[in-house]
Amino acid sequence: MSDPLARLARQASETHVVVAGGGIAGLVAARECAKVGLRVTVLEASEAFGGVVRSAEVGGLTLDVGAESFATRGGVVRTLLDELGLADAVVSPNPAGAWVAGVPGVGAAPLPKGGVLGIPDNPFAPDVRRIIGWSGTWRAYLDRLRPPLTIGHQRSLGTLVRTRMGARVLDRLVAPVTSGVYSARPDDIDVDLAAPGLNAALTRTGSLSGAVAEMRLSRADAKPADAPASDVPVADGRKAPAPGGAVQGIAGGMSRLVDALVAQLLELGVELHTEASVDALEPNGTGWRVVISGDAEPLDAEAVIVALPEGPARALLAPVVPALEVGDPVAPVVEVVTLVLDAPVLDAAPRGTGVLTVPGSHVAKALTHSTAKWDWVRDATGPGVHVVRVSFGAQGEEPATADLDDDAAAHLALSEAAAMFGVELPASTLRAARRVRYVQSQPAATIGRAAETAAARGAVHAVAGLGVTGAWVAGTGLAQVIPDARAEADRVRSAALWHH
Repeated sequence: MSDPLARLARQASETHVVVAGGGIAGLVAARECAKVGLRVTVLEASEAFGGVVRSAEVGGLTLDVGAESFATRGGVVRTLLDELGLADAVVSPNPAGAWVAGVPGVGAAPLPKGGVLGIPDNPFAPDVRRIIGWSGTWRAYLDRLRPPLTIGHQRSLGTLVRTRMGARVLDRLVAPVTSGVYSARPDDIDVDLAAPGLNAALTRTGSLSGAVAEMRLSRADAKPADAPASDVPVADGRKAPAPGGAVQGIAGGMSRLVDALVAQLLELGVELHTEASVDALEPNGTGWRVVISGDAEPLDAEAVIVALPEGPARALLAPVVPALEVGDPVAPVVEVVTLVLDAPVLDAAPRGTGVLTVPGSHVAKALTHSTAKWDWVRDATGPGVHVVRVSFGAQGEEPATADLDDDAAAHLALSEAAAMFGVELPASTLRAARRVRYVQSQPAATIGRAAETAAARGAVHAVAGLGVTGAWVAGTGLAQVIPDARAEADRVRSAALWHH
């Protein structure tokens, strides 16, 4: 080894990076630093790594109780899985698609196939007309007669749809998608972030339905929302193409990604600690002193990467990042109740792979029929046994399960599942249940959110030896989080080696 390379290797081994947070963002950032020989320590406050990617045993089955899929766009998640030796475990869902429930006068119907964010490309299509009725269809047709937006453009998705296609399209098609996938109201969604190019296509084609048709032709990933893969904090893209684009999962559960990352980090010599909460960061002259809760000794490091949820991240960084506001992030709280049911009545998958609900029609916002969606879940359960995930809570709305104990929450989820499936599911069908609560990152597609997080990241970058990553700055979903964590780790490690 030449002297310059030897010096670089020695310098790397003497450079310590602490990663606060052991979710996917933190683990990926740690991996990037460890790959070049840096000494890395990961501190995770909870009992397990992975963040919203987690599994649990429910009724004798090992199941995803957090994120259950990832967006395929860009290939970034698949590349990581290939690198970790999980290529053969990648699986695709049943393409049957989702239904929408709670439609006035209709009840439930398949979600129309030809849409972006629920906006139809043809309001006269039978599957669209079934949901919005003839009056809604003719109102939506007025979109074709209105002048396009030639000066400026509409920023709010809700305002755009309501103005051009009417309330029925907004309330019965678009709102179920944004609530089920983003946990947000259409009025709060930024069109240019949720559906890039839609405003421009509207100007070119002269109508919103025409714009949707053009986008669906030009973008392979602009498909109707599948069963609500994002009923937990992994909404696949906040900076984001239309939700419901192609997704895949991992046979045996998404937590296999976490296990593989942890195994590789151990091979690389990374120190991994759970139940280790970072209480404070203090400048120490050459970098940072990391103060850990309890009796643990502080750690000295040349650099710190903060990979925590927004509230804890801001609280930790604000004392040492003058331009960063602590704030009180308004983040949706979501509870997902996973049910294992003895219910042969569900063998026929009566509502596709899942159900989205018209806001206000049910206390649950979405349901995923995991046994119908994933072959590996079906094979694990056997005939007549079904896994169903029921999701509660959205932006500005406490989950209906919030004040219930686990048993009551499970029975409410069972009742909601029966209503959304349109079948009888008596209490005797419930074999087991598991409830998990998440504070979901505020969608990056929310109006004003991109500027807010860019300002926060800029403030952190102005302080030497600090980095920040995670869903709140990257956009929720592995397809956003993984490349962001890699880029931030590269920036931090380069700066640490340069200045060491």
